[in-house]
Amino acid sequence: MDLEISAVLLGKAAPFGPPGRTSAIHKIPVDGPRAVGPNGFLDDEQADRRVHGGPDKAIHHYPMDHGAAWRADLGDDVPFLGTPGAFGENLSTTGITEADICLGDRLRAGTALLEVASGRQPCWKLNHRFGVPDMAKRVQNTARTGWYYRVIEDGAIGSGDRLTLVDRPCPGWPLIRLLRVLYVDTMDRAALAEMAALPALAQSWRVLAERRLERSAVEDWSGRLNGG
Repeated sequence: MDLEISAVLLGKAAPFGPPGRTSAIHKIPVDGPRAVGPNGFLDDEQADRRVHGGPDKAIHHYPMDHGAAWRADLGDDVPFLGTPGAFGENLSTTGITEADICLGDRLRAGTALLEVASGRQPCWKLNHRFGVPDMAKRVQNTARTGWYYRVIEDGAIGSGDRLTLVDRPCPGWPLIRLLRVLYVDTMDRAALAEMAALPALAQSWRVLAERRLERSAVEDWSGRLNGG
């Protein structure tokens, strides 16, 4: 796997959605290499650090490969759709999707080294972003979520840099499988036990798997998908 980074995108927190809410989902392309540390791009912001950002969600990557499918589903009039940064991502590429990337993959991006930590759990902000009331649920149901990296080695990443796979320790866990366990085969106990033991997986996702096993129940998604 060796492809070009089409765009690096950064954003600042600003009022968004219902009164009193903020978000940094509006990311814009930037020029030149940008410094990356343990919490992602130094010039980037996250409005709610309880659920966004941090070492396990340092950088969000969304593939432009999904653009045609989204336009087929929703038409050509939905704002932002099909443009880099539409889903609030930091990295935009063409050539890999959730079916091609695996949990724990280590990739050289510019001079930084990144590791795939999890997929994305879409939230209600996507509904407002696109003006589609069930957009977050659509993202979840289609597994067109993008994914998060942790930063293994600080560096700098710019548009036009190469994104190159250097290690694949978990070939049995492509993200499409992880997303299926999370959202489709939600009580596959064997898969959940394996998922909970994956050291490369973001801690919050390992805890989620452990809780499902302990409670024999799936967590309520309504607040995340619908707001409130």
